Amino acid sequence: MSPSTVMKDLSLKPQTRQNDQHIPAPAGFMFAICLLAGVLGTILMTQNGILSETWAGVWTIGWVLLGTFFLLAIKVAAQWEKGIILRLGRFHKLAGPGPFWVVPILDSVANWIDHRVMVTPFSAEKTLTKDTVPVDVDAVLFWVVWDAEKAALEVADYRAAIAWAAQTALREIIGQSVLADILVGRAKMDADLQKIIDERTTPWGITVQSVEIRDVIIPPDLEDTMSRQAQAERERQARVILGESEKQIAASFAEASKAYIHNPTALHLRAMNMLFEGLKEKGALVIVPSSAVDTMNLGGLSGMVSLAQQNLPKEEK
Repeated sequence: MSPSTVMKDLSLKPQTRQNDQHIPAPAGFMFAICLLAGVLGTILMTQNGILSETWAGVWTIGWVLLGTFFLLAIKVAAQWEKGIILRLGRFHKLAGPGPFWVVPILDSVANWIDHRVMVTPFSAEKTLTKDTVPVDVDAVLFWVVWDAEKAALEVADYRAAIAWAAQTALREIIGQSVLADILVGRAKMDADLQKIIDERTTPWGITVQSVEIRDVIIPPDLEDTMSRQAQAERERQARVILGESEKQIAASFAEASKAYIHNPTALHLRAMNMLFEGLKEKGALVIVPSSAVDTMNLGGLSGMVSLAQQNLPKEEK
């Protein structure tokens, strides 16, 4: 595996939940109230002689412990996530979204499961196709956790697991396909990848919504060869079209010639018209078939040529 692939895979590791680094607002609020109540209560009761100094210290410590309990017991889950609660190492319940209680020391939040649609890019570099062509393929996977309990308990790191499952499935699909199918049939590859990855991730409580092939990169030499092949194919089609056009034109002339078979006068007039059209253009060169010239009057032809030569200097002036 190339270094770029390794770096891309390392970037797919799960990120630390942001609100784990902060004290939830309700817990901090309750801790502040308990601390304030303990301090003010101790001062007032000591001044009024209700508590002795010894019991005043116990009173203060009690309020601090109560505030600490609230600080450790209140947790808050975001709208899109749920917390995995373990009690003495065993699965206890799913909690969230919103605030919830845990028993300090006995309970712990083992993991936070995100229920939003997640996006995972993955790739397969220098993978051989069925016809032994190395290709680089980039794809994107869209997936969502539908069972938070399975995602937390059945697999150690479900984000990394689904990334590796997608990459191995992509290599498997490429190895079973020829290059032409990969370049043309991307929709079929997307469907096959989705089916394979979904079968592997369903036991983890994860479902694959869609897979999209972003890019297929082939070797430059092969790309040039395919370009020349496509150009030759287009030229062949152009020649075929030109040949078909010539056949249609010949068929049209053959159909038109039938009108002159038993009508020599019409053929003579047609030949005269062709010669006139050619001579009226300056400097035009007209090649007339001998059979057409034979149908004309030679004297009339010479006269028309002389007339055209006399008119040519006048037009140039």
